Amino acid sequence: MRLPLYQIDAFTNTPFTGNPAAVCLLSETPEEEWLQKVAAEMNLSETAFLQQRADGYDLRWFTPTVEVDLCGHATLASAHALWESGRLSTDAPARFRTRSGLLTAVKNDSWIEMDFPADPPREADAFVPPPLAEGLGVMLHAVYRGKFDYLVEVEGEEAVRNLKPDFDRLAELPVRGIIVTSRADDPAAPYDFVSRFFGPATGVNEDPVTGSAHCALGPYWSERLGKGELVGYQASPRGGSVRVRPQGDRVILAGQAVTVLRGELLIPEGW
Repeated sequence: MRLPLYQIDAFTNTPFTGNPAAVCLLSETPEEEWLQKVAAEMNLSETAFLQQRADGYDLRWFTPTVEVDLCGHATLASAHALWESGRLSTDAPARFRTRSGLLTAVKNDSWIEMDFPADPPREADAFVPPPLAEGLGVMLHAVYRGKFDYLVEVEGEEAVRNLKPDFDRLAELPVRGIIVTSRADDPAAPYDFVSRFFGPATGVNEDPVTGSAHCALGPYWSERLGKGELVGYQASPRGGSVRVRPQGDRVILAGQAVTVLRGELLIPEGW
């Protein structure tokens, strides 16, 4: 058996930047153990598995070590793969049934706009867990907690960009990951805020561009900056930009994507 397989750089229009995701189109429903093995073999921050249904596609996301409940860049990559391959008309929305409910994506010129659940972070307790403070090793301006992650604001963009975390300490925290952020230092910058995302507990020390983190970052910075539409720049070594538009209990995330690999996953008998 041969399954279509793509590698797509998300939240960028330039190959070898942004966040790479593998997208595999399934013809049957395999065992979860097999899905995890494929994700480990791909060794990317996320591998997306798509299976067509009458009303859209089932979508699951796996890091090299675990299945996750929400992933932005692999959803973006999945929609891009469906439109680019002709499996879905470019004027039709992509509909995905996921662990986080129904997610949709539409194509708007060279941009893909995704409708995701908003995750406004709440201020954490006054007690800051030692692994968080010690793992980041910088002054924490404010600490918040979302559904999946800690969100930590630090004093400035330079502090975000220069972070050298202790991943072993951060992995002790009972969360998917840690978002570190600040507003842009330069008012003339083409982005409103910067961030980085660390997820050692899920097998991804630093994620290049984390769409789902912007479900929390969007509402957070929209309230503080008084803006309804924002641009976030994730300052990882690969880097990438996310357009964010909070809409009540939802948030619209927009990005671009570029395919860097097309191939087939070879499946032996008895998979």
